[in-house]
This record gives sequence, C-alpha cells and structure tokens, in this order.
Amino acid sequence: MTAVSDEGMWLLSDPPKQLLKDKHKFELTDTWAKNAMLGSVRLNSGGSGGFVSADGLFVTNHHVAADSLQKLSKSGQDLLRDGFYADARDKELKCPDQEINVLQEITDVTKEVNAAVKPGMSAGEAFAARRTVMGKIEKESLDKTGLRSDVVTLYNGGLYHLYLYKKFTDVRLVFAPERQAASFGGDVDNFEYPRMNLDVAFFRAYENDKPAKTPNFFKWSETGPLGGDLVFVTGHPGTTQRLETLARLKHRRDHTLPYTLYRLRTLEAALIQYSEQSGEKRRQAATDLHSVANARKAFSGQLQGLLDPIVIEQKNKSERQLIESAAAYKQRASMIPGPVDPKWLSAFDDTLDALAKIEGVQRRLRGFEKEYNLLELGHAFYTPLFGTARHCVRMGDELPKKPADRLREYRDSNLESLKYQLYSPAPMYPELERAKLATSLTFLAENLGGEHPLVRLVLGGKNPATRAEELIAGTKLFDPAERKKLVEGSKEAIDASNDPMILLAKAIDAEARKLRTQYETEVEEPERQGYAALSGVRFLTYGNTVAPDATFTLRLAFGTVQGYEVGGEKLNFHTTFGEAFEKAARLDGKEPFDLPRRWLDGKDKLDLKTPFNFVSTADTIGGNSGSPVLNRAGELVGINFDRNRHGLVRNFVYTDVQARHIAVHSKAVLEALRKLYPAAPLVKELTGK
Repeated sequence: MTAVSDEGMWLLSDPPKQLLKDKHKFELTDTWAKNAMLGSVRLNSGGSGGFVSADGLFVTNHHVAADSLQKLSKSGQDLLRDGFYADARDKELKCPDQEINVLQEITDVTKEVNAAVKPGMSAGEAFAARRTVMGKIEKESLDKTGLRSDVVTLYNGGLYHLYLYKKFTDVRLVFAPERQAASFGGDVDNFEYPRMNLDVAFFRAYENDKPAKTPNFFKWSETGPLGGDLVFVTGHPGTTQRLETLARLKHRRDHTLPYTLYRLRTLEAALIQYSEQSGEKRRQAATDLHSVANARKAFSGQLQGLLDPIVIEQKNKSERQLIESAAAYKQRASMIPGPVDPKWLSAFDDTLDALAKIEGVQRRLRGFEKEYNLLELGHAFYTPLFGTARHCVRMGDELPKKPADRLREYRDSNLESLKYQLYSPAPMYPELERAKLATSLTFLAENLGGEHPLVRLVLGGKNPATRAEELIAGTKLFDPAERKKLVEGSKEAIDASNDPMILLAKAIDAEARKLRTQYETEVEEPERQGYAALSGVRFLTYGNTVAPDATFTLRLAFGTVQGYEVGGEKLNFHTTFGEAFEKAARLDGKEPFDLPRRWLDGKDKLDLKTPFNFVSTADTIGGNSGSPVLNRAGELVGINFDRNRHGLVRNFVYTDVQARHIAVHSKAVLEALRKLYPAAPLVKELTGK
C-alpha cells in the first residue's frame, strides 16, 4: 500500500523529502518548495500554469486557454483557430471571466473540523456540523487575511487543510499558436504518443491595471530535459480514486461510468451535428465539443481500466493488506502488558466496519444516483443559462442565512469568484444553447421515461425541442446586466421574475435540494466517516508514505524522463519537429494532421532535430494540463499537456511500465517563437536574450 516507484501527487506542505533523497539523490529544500508553490497557477477554467517572468507572465496549455480564446473571438475573428500574439503590452487582450489562484499558505485544521462532530450525531447532523465549522474557519480566515480561503478535504475525510490563495481577475492573453499546431492530430491522437503538439499559451496577470509583480517564477530552460533526467510537475490534478474501496470502484465500473459515457456520447453527437451546419457554428461549438470529446475518451479509458481483472485484483489485494495490517496491530496490542494505544485495539474492527459501511452506501446510491445527477448536478440542463438561473434562485434563498449555514458554493470565501463568473460578458449563442438544451432534456427523458414526474415537471407538457426553444427564446439571462439585477435584487427580484429559465430553476429546486440532502446524508457523510476510519488505519500502518487522492489543489509529482515499449517497438523519450512534418506528409496533410501555413512556409527556418514533446513517469492526471515541468534547479523544462492511453488507469492505480505524462519541450517553444511567429519580445522576457 505504500507508494511505489514515482507514485504520488504530494502535498507541498508535506513533500516526500526522504524518498527523493534515497531514490534520486535530490535534496528538496524549503526554498525550492516555496518557489514551486508561489510560482504555480490554478486557472478557474480547469487547468494549471506557471509564472515565467517577474511581470506576471504565465504559461499554460492552448487547450486550457481555449475557453478564453473562444470568448475573445467573434464572427470573422477566430483566435482559437488562427492564434494570437500581442507584440506590446497595450495590445494584450483582457479575458472576460478568467480568474487565477496562487496558493500562499496551507494550515492543518483537522482537529477543529473533527471536533464539531459529536458522538451520537446522525449522519445529517454530522454533515451540518462539519459544514458549519468549515464555513466558520473560511470566513474567519477571509476576514483576517483578505485571501481566498478554502477548507480542503484530504484522504476522503482523513485530514482537513485550509488553503489560502491570492486571486487575480485581470488576466490578459499574450500569445497562442494556431489550433492546428497546438493540437496536431486532434482527437485521433488524443491520449496517444508519439505526439508533436505546440500546446502552449501565454497570459499575463495584472493588478491595478498594471502587470502583476511575481518575484517567484520559473526560469525558462533553453536546453530542456535529457533522457533519464529527474523532473517535477507542479500542478492541480483534478480527482483520483486510488484510496476508494473496491466496492466503490465496482459501483463506478457498473453504474457511474456507463451512465457518464452514455451522456457524453449523446452530447458529442449533437455538437458534431451542430458544427457541421456552417463554419461559424463550428467556431461557436469548438470548445464545448473539445471538452466533451476529451472527457469521453478519458472516461472510456477509466472504464477499460476497471474492466481489467488485473486492476481489480490489485485493488482487492491492497484492501486485504490493510485488513491484515489492522489485524496484526490488534494481535500485537493484546500481547503487550499494561496500557496500549486504543487505536491499535480498534484498528481491525474499524477497518471492517468502514468497508461494510462504504459498501452499504453503494447499494443506497444505486436507488437515486441518476435522478441526483440529472437534477442536482444539472445533467438534464446542458447550458450555462440554467446554471446561472439556479445560482440566482439559490442565492436569493441562501445569502440571507448565516455564512456557516449556507450551501458550500455560497460561502463568503467563494462569493466574489462566483459573481465574477455570473456577470461574465462572454458571448453565448442562442442557437447553440438551444441545441445543447434540447439534447440534454431528451437525455433526461431517455433515462427516466416520459411518464416520470420529474420529466413531466421539466418538460411542462411539451417535447424536448419545443421546451428548449421556449426556454432559450424567452430568457433574458444572456444579458449580464439582467443577471446582476436579479442577484442584487435578492429574493424579491427572483420572486417577481417571469423569466422562463428562472421559473424552471424555481420549479425543480425543492426536488433538487431533496436529492442533494439525500446524497449528503446517505452517501457523502457515511463515506466520509468510513474513509476517515480507513485513513486512521492507513496512517497507523504506513505513516505519510501514501499521498492523498487529487482534489484540484496544488501537488508535487516527480519522475524520470524515459521512453517505453509498445508491441515490440521502442518509443523515444522525445519527438522532433521533423517528425511532425513527416507525419503530416505521410497523411497527405489532411485534418487533423494539417500543419498551419506558417509552419509549412517556415519549415526551412527550423532545426528539425529540435525536441518537440517528451514523456516522463511523473504522476499526473486531468487538471494537470498546463502544469510546469521543472528540473532539479527548479527551471521550467516543459509544459505538461496530456497522458498517454496507458496512463488513463492512473485514476485508480499507479503504473510506470508504459504509462507516461506528455509535455511540450521548453526548447521547442523557443524554436517556434523565434523562427515561425516571430515573437522576439516574448522570447526576450522568457530568456533575457
């Protein structure tokens, strides 16, 4: 059960210093770790990045930047497709709703959170007590520091840490290449290797209308990594399930993932159909389609992993090992004369009770999971307009309450960021939103049946297409001013509104809240208690040698740069520019293997032997997109952008046999910026030359 090889998405507050020293002869200093923390960036659009100059410049992936590129585009100007470069700072484009967070401090608040849950409390009472104390801790921290303050659950309830973030909401686009260069190979090559992608974009953070001062940044390496080099990835991995029980994983395999893939395939087909109607509609739907297609492929890989008997047996074995370790502690305790640690005596019973509790939760979840996903998670309403309507309705109900009693998304420490998103002036397209909503309303009926009370309530006596048309044509929520008026007008404005999207959100809110409460009290809280007990046994047995599951918070991963073998073919640890041109020629330059005209015309300028993308064994997952890849000196040698298909199973188990993360080589970025675009001021800011 202890970490193997280079497994682990480690906390920056508790990095595996001894492991790095013993295995890689690397002394991880506090100074190195602090710079890694303050130099790393989390984007609210769902990715990672890293500062690369003292003037707020940061790098991420093109596919992470796609959301902003889409929102900055308009008919006749497609920045996502054609790219962008500001050769002077007054030309940098302000993103309509991009927010970045930079972690400043981590504090352990486990004792305070656990102390709120008293013996004898019901699951509902325990959940409410925990939510209240977490809200109180966050509110006090926000008032004291002015920093975004989030209590993060680790080890599924084994630890609670308070994360303090500095927030930037003035973020401006500096550079993005053409989509053809950034995602060469498209969906065909997604999660594959070898890859040849310039999947990078540069933004700048501003404060008070001036470039932010960011003294902690990563120096850009002009040489990049060599084979065998130790590298580090600092980023914000989304979610993993390595510490989940076998019963929970089987539920994912047999219920959650099949439902998820059905939904994603349905949405993907609808978005493709919409995109094929015109070039402009293809532009409008581009980011939605990429997001859905990427998720579909990732979840398909996860399902394949859980259908692999070897993976299931590996999880079964680790669970048996934990039970055996707990039994050994109990036996040892019984043989020691005099008083012993009560944790030793209870470890075995705690383990069996926790496993049984979590298994029972899965049986209950099966009874209402679809309804919960469709109504409370909003899968029946695939449009940001409904999400906005729901927030308006719920803020009217929640904000008058004490901060600690509100739903988590309306806590004080999150309100400013939430309103920033709600008031975004980013464009939305009625025809696209109508097509998306009609598809998801149909999905609701397909899953629950036309006579189901929820379906009848949502559709209001109409078919999905007609109902979607009615909702989209009648809503005023396309207008940011209307959203702001409703939020600021509080419950009185909501009650007076006749906006059809607001009326829909109000009509289903009671049932959605009921499902949410059922999930919190019958699934979330019992699982949290069960996993907390298992974490206690795990800490007793393995100490801190097992990293917590990913939580979209800053982590440190590490590994070595090395290729691997597939079907008898040895794959090199890096690709080259020359290989990109060779592949494009071999496939007749047809989409998605069509290089931009700039690249074809500039081929002779390039050193075709320049390393393009590289792979390493470092432990990454979704959410790590855009993560800085660093060398021993803390210099940036790459930008993580993907995993290979062998790495998709890493949600559940770590392997380094063939699984790799894939990154853009730092030398490739400089070669392209210098010779193809050209972007001399940007190169000078990165290198000082």
